[in-house]
Amino acid sequence: MQLPNPNTRLGKILADVRERLPDLRRREAELRSAMAELPVPSPWSAAFAGPDVAVVAEVKRRSPSAGDIAPDLDPAFLASEYDAGGARAVSVLTNERFFGGSLADVESVRAAITRPILRKDFILDPVQLYETRAIGASATLLIVRALEPQQLADLHQLASELGLATLIEVHDVKELEEALRVSPDCLGVNSRDLTTFQVDVNQMAHVVRSVPAGITTVAESGMENRADVETVASWGADAVLIGTALASSREPAKAVEQLTGVKRRGRS
Repeated sequence: MQLPNPNTRLGKILADVRERLPDLRRREAELRSAMAELPVPSPWSAAFAGPDVAVVAEVKRRSPSAGDIAPDLDPAFLASEYDAGGARAVSVLTNERFFGGSLADVESVRAAITRPILRKDFILDPVQLYETRAIGASATLLIVRALEPQQLADLHQLASELGLATLIEVHDVKELEEALRVSPDCLGVNSRDLTTFQVDVNQMAHVVRSVPAGITTVAESGMENRADVETVASWGADAVLIGTALASSREPAKAVEQLTGVKRRGRS
């Protein structure tokens, strides 16, 4: 698969991540030690038990496309509100330059709730998986468009060895085919094209329906209300990951609650 053009937004984000990797690699021994001292995190799979579409609520300060969303948010407070509203897991954006996040946000959330936590970032190197495990996340994001096929396979395998679940993100059927080669347990279908950052929720329909039964499927981006959750449920989504609409809400617990209770329809 062809990697993103370096002049696109995604290309610039990945270049920024690569620039930071040498410093992180020098801390590998420290990260491994910290990782070994932590208890096993809440299992990611627990978020998807039950008959309803699971809500994964996101801690998100800003994005390259939307700009500031909630720049002054308190991650622990917001995660507690999400938990009270019935979120089954919390996603935390940790990219600093483009999304305003940090590793400390994950640690704050972990101290506030017992729900599974997804570290959402641009993972390109094994040392980032050690880092993810060392901050107590349950799962991490692997973006097919950002990785060579062998990179994806190697990172997925290492994450499994570390007891770290993966949400493997795809945007179209071609990327889905790449993802299925690593036998994922959990797939994210993103309605946002990470090359253009344009959102088209309807384009998810065919991709979600194409995911084989038995693989947990999370619909991502562009959803705001219960009607949107009902729509992706009708396509066969098992969960939704919602950031902007929840992080910007003045009543985040209530906002999450209004999205819960939608029955799964399954995929044949």
